[in-house]
Amino acid sequence: MILLEARNIVKCYTAVPAVNGVTFSMEPGEVLGCLGPNGSGKSTIVRVLTGLIQPTSGEVFSGGANIQENLVAYREQLGYVPEEPDLYPFLSGWEYLELVGTLRGLPRAALKEKIGDMLELFSLSPAKYVNIGTYSKGMRQRILLIAALLHDPALLILDEPLSGLDVTSALITKNLIKSLGERGKAVFYCSHVLEVVEKVCTRVMILRQGKVLAYAASAEIQERAGQSSLEDSFVHLVDERDAVRTAQDIIYVMEAA
Repeated sequence: MILLEARNIVKCYTAVPAVNGVTFSMEPGEVLGCLGPNGSGKSTIVRVLTGLIQPTSGEVFSGGANIQENLVAYREQLGYVPEEPDLYPFLSGWEYLELVGTLRGLPRAALKEKIGDMLELFSLSPAKYVNIGTYSKGMRQRILLIAALLHDPALLILDEPLSGLDVTSALITKNLIKSLGERGKAVFYCSHVLEVVEKVCTRVMILRQGKVLAYAASAEIQERAGQSSLEDSFVHLVDERDAVRTAQDIIYVMEAA
């Protein structure tokens, strides 16, 4: 069963396409890591997959149906964590989650219990009645993670979910992503943290200038690139610069009289 499928997605903002011919599919239990340098098209493909924008050409399917035909039904099974944690600043964490759960149609009694448990597990209980506007970025990120999980979605789209998290929260989230896949969820995971992608993702898609450079299991990408790690493979595929040499050159310029 294919839960999510992108077919030849093209998205143009100007004459140069931000995404150009991206094709992939995801089955339940798959964690697909999406990698690419800045400007590679990751954020654009996320917005297309969530239905926030329509592609210039190509289609996105869920359960065999084009998502644009019934976005409401598609989003009922979708949990989404955007890259920027933009929330209603005058709502408390509890109020925001209650709003999200109500819009999702969750029963009130069960919703209250679930929110309380989630806030406790994400170490946010002491601040649950505090306005979100006073939260740190990491706290806002945790609220977004809870909001994405409340309705037990079949598909999750996570755009840099570790951004701003402390070490403990990042470790919890990393293990959470892996466990979600093991429980049959499909997870589309955009990240710059290659070592996490290598550990939790069943397949990896690498983008550059809007096109797919590689789409396979991490080990297969490393074998094809002739490298010993996903990080080395990524650098080999997307950037011809020697990272170590470039770092030394920066030091040289910094120290120059």
